[in-house]
Amino acid sequence: MNKVTPFLMFDDQLEKALEFYVATFPDSKVLTHARSGADGPMRSAEFVVGGQRFMGFNGGSYFKFSEAISMFVDCADQAEVDRYWDALVKAGATPSRCGWITDPFGVSWQIVPRRFMEMLGDSNPAKVQAVVNTMMEMSKLELPELERAYREA
Repeated sequence: MNKVTPFLMFDDQLEKALEFYVATFPDSKVLTHARSGADGPMRSAEFVVGGQRFMGFNGGSYFKFSEAISMFVDCADQAEVDRYWDALVKAGATPSRCGWITDPFGVSWQIVPRRFMEMLGDSNPAKVQAVVNTMMEMSKLELPELERAYREA
């Protein structure tokens, strides 16, 4: 086990969440799990999503996720952004703004093209501001529009 591992408290959807994450993100798997009784629901699990190790527990409705913690997905290109975004939407996720989306289990995700982060690191503040202004108007990040704003600034 890692020295520090994020621990996610689900209401009662841990098993469904893990099925979705493992099917959607490469380098994902359930490492261990425990059930409530021999045939009961999954109670806890240690799992990997996109290479990141997590612990999870069905803690009941007392615990709620918030956007204060989110999963940042580094996408190589627009096709990868589209693939993850579409999978999340198809699963019942709620899109937000600026590349954020909340999955049906309450976990917030940022689906971000790598090039966007490169543009934000530019030394020209006008280019950075143009990219940020364009991003603020988007739900899913659209790299061609972000690139256009960057070029035209």
